[in-house]
Amino acid sequence: MSAVLRLPGAEPAELTVPGLLLRNAEDHGDLPALSWREREDGETRRSTLTWSQVRDRVARLAAGLTAHGVQRGDHVLMMMGNRPEHWLTDLALVHLGAVPVSVYGTAAPEYVAHVARNSRARLAVVEGAGQVALCAPLLERLVVVEAEAADGHVPYAELGRAYDREAFEETWRAVRATDPLTVVYTSGTTGDPKGVVISHRNVVLNCLAVEGVVDLPAHAEQICYLPFAHIAERMLGIYLPVFRASHVHLCADPAQVAEMARELHPAQFFGVPRVWEKLTAAVRATLTQLPDAQRQSVEKAAEVAREHVACRERGEQPSAELTAAYERAKRDVLGPILARAGFERLVWTASAAAPMPQEVVRFWAGFGIVIMDAWGLTETTGVATTNGPASFRLGSVGKPLAGVEVRTAGDGEIEVRGPTVFEGYLRHDGSVEPATDAEGWFATGDIGRIDEDGFLWLTDRKKEMIVTSTGRNFSPARVENALKAHPLIGQAFVHGDGKSYLVALLVLDGGTAPVWAAANGIEASLADLAAHPSVLAEADAAVAAANARLNRAEQVRRHHLLSDEWGPQSGELTPSLKMRRSVLREKYGTLIEELYAPGGRTSVT
Repeated sequence: MSAVLRLPGAEPAELTVPGLLLRNAEDHGDLPALSWREREDGETRRSTLTWSQVRDRVARLAAGLTAHGVQRGDHVLMMMGNRPEHWLTDLALVHLGAVPVSVYGTAAPEYVAHVARNSRARLAVVEGAGQVALCAPLLERLVVVEAEAADGHVPYAELGRAYDREAFEETWRAVRATDPLTVVYTSGTTGDPKGVVISHRNVVLNCLAVEGVVDLPAHAEQICYLPFAHIAERMLGIYLPVFRASHVHLCADPAQVAEMARELHPAQFFGVPRVWEKLTAAVRATLTQLPDAQRQSVEKAAEVAREHVACRERGEQPSAELTAAYERAKRDVLGPILARAGFERLVWTASAAAPMPQEVVRFWAGFGIVIMDAWGLTETTGVATTNGPASFRLGSVGKPLAGVEVRTAGDGEIEVRGPTVFEGYLRHDGSVEPATDAEGWFATGDIGRIDEDGFLWLTDRKKEMIVTSTGRNFSPARVENALKAHPLIGQAFVHGDGKSYLVALLVLDGGTAPVWAAANGIEASLADLAAHPSVLAEADAAVAAANARLNRAEQVRRHHLLSDEWGPQSGELTPSLKMRRSVLREKYGTLIEELYAPGGRTSVT
């Protein structure tokens, strides 16, 4: 814990989020807490609230929500983007002992209806007309942020114009560490989403454990761009900033996260693998346009940086000579490139949610940046294991956090036990269904192994393992990451269940492909590039290179190249950018079968 921060007097296991917010208002009231951009008179400007102002806003919102019937224990749906109303309302509900339930902005009507029924919510706070149309048939009352869409509903601006400070202080002090802090619904890659009940205690102890691994500057800035319906952003964008009294910058459009990083030059950055892949493609595109001499200088500097990282990874102290060479390389060559991306001040970079392609990890190691891969689930309150600056293995997801126990079952399934494991799944009647065994172990559904040094290595999701007709088990993620090692390939989907060999659908990287094409004298749209003979030949080479790194039974026999990127809006990815394999199998079922037909499509031997 940073020396400038004190924990309130209670034991950590008894702390609550409202207690931490009070600490921030008392100890750091003048420091910035929340910033966002908004349009006014045709111009974009940044607005900021201090911690003292945040708590005042929260108190007023809590009074307004109470006036509209919200009581202790009520579940309230929230369907908004990353905007201040979402962040502040979340904390206001928590101070009432109510339970915020964020819903993905891209959620289908069936998903929203399921969450509304399962949570038994009667009120929702929504953004605009689209969310009103989805939620109005399902709930008794709506609070609507955009005034023009609030016709017949409660305008958000009316909340909390007056409040009773004494009543507010009395209400939040009734909140206990064992109370539900939120219910987070799983993204539903298979089956109906489940409501994961997470307590204040789960969150506070997770924050404390993470703080023991990461040594960040006091009041560090945090770019908040993932949906609040995702446990990662709940921890990184709400709970950890409250715990650390740090400064949250809301990024309403994830496509603008790179621009915001260039503006803020943050000390910490978290990205799911797809975000890191896009950043990698962007930097690579820049490097390809450098003069030959400068590009060679970057490559030499990158070799020094990787050697320095490798030394640290082995737990060794880099020699004085290597340290001096690395400092020169960083100052003269790598630093200016990182500065253009806003990454030159980074002391903590992390990823989670899916296996990180090792080509991406190696690329950033060439700039001296170690992406600290972590692992966890909604049910483990986010991070359960992580790499840290003092101890890491590239390719692993690190060691268990303090207080967390991890083991593997006979079939390799990872099991977790500890105080940050969730309370259970929300039943339709409002009760909570425990999900641990008699000894407190939670079966995660992920497959992995623990090495002799205690590092956890992921293999795949238990339910996503490919079983071929020969009875062999394969990790699709391992094969897909090998395919994506080539800069032309932005996304990959491997299929082989019940078949005698594996096939793959490949998607061109929208950032790198045009640059590669221009360098090779090809002028064509992205759609046309996917059918261009030279690009197809390069895709063949990418598959062949991947196959050379895979076991024979894992190798891809046939593939097809696509141009349209998969995303949450088109349904192939979840809002947290995980692949929906069932959707891809259904959408491309005919194409996949053609890959198995005699003489079908592209074949690589």
